[in-house]
Amino acid sequence: MKRRSIASQWIGHVTLLALGLFFVLPFYWLVTTSLKSDTEVFAVPPVWVPKDLLWGNFVKAVNYIPFFTFLKNTLIICGFSVLGAVTSSSLVAYSFSRIRWPGRDALFLVLLATMMLPGQVTLIPVFGIFRALGWIDTFLPLTAPHFLGSAFYIFMLRQFFMTIPMELSDAVRIDGGGEWDIFSRVILPLSRPALATVGLFTFIGSWNDFGGPLLYLNDERKATLSLGLQQFVSQHGAEWSLLMAASTLMTIPIIILFFFAQRTFIQGIAVSGIKG
Repeated sequence: MKRRSIASQWIGHVTLLALGLFFVLPFYWLVTTSLKSDTEVFAVPPVWVPKDLLWGNFVKAVNYIPFFTFLKNTLIICGFSVLGAVTSSSLVAYSFSRIRWPGRDALFLVLLATMMLPGQVTLIPVFGIFRALGWIDTFLPLTAPHFLGSAFYIFMLRQFFMTIPMELSDAVRIDGGGEWDIFSRVILPLSRPALATVGLFTFIGSWNDFGGPLLYLNDERKATLSLGLQQFVSQHGAEWSLLMAASTLMTIPIIILFFFAQRTFIQGIAVSGIKG
């Protein structure tokens, strides 16, 4: 039995390693292509290791488009989106999980039902609302909806909040505290993994969003990095090494953010599904 257990562990590790290499391969190709010359990019058979590392491709890629302007716009949108999602979703989730009020469970089911509604169905009505508000060609359509909560984030935070013992809330009430005291002094400090998960998901979604900026932003000075890459393709489509360099610069922050928040992210996902 012991030998079988060791063998199964080895098989599992080898399988995971093979799958890991399979998923890392596209990123490796992205980075190496960004460091190649045009000759190596179009070489047959493919060149897996560049002969000379052309770090100047990154400088050229940044200079071909207003990269830092696009980066600033993207960070502004991501920052307000994260702030809105964490704040609104946590407040609504607290109400659904810790406060009893008439119709709470029925309304929660309605909230969950909205997750089955594709975004394409509401695209035109939402665009009409934003146009009537005069928000077109501003960052508001990309940030304001996050301040109204997200069904998925509310559900996830609700699951997490329900794992926190009610005795802690009762202790605050005995001391004369209200719901806001419970929320700010008990729930939020104990929910950092789940809140960090919501923030990470929101940041990645806003960072990679292409359809939203393409739909609502007209001024090139307000464009995001995703739109900047599309602009790069239209202007320098044949220069694959520079395109890969710009794509690498856009990808690296997400990878760094995930590795730094990996433990908190996994903990938040794991604990959020313990209690239904």
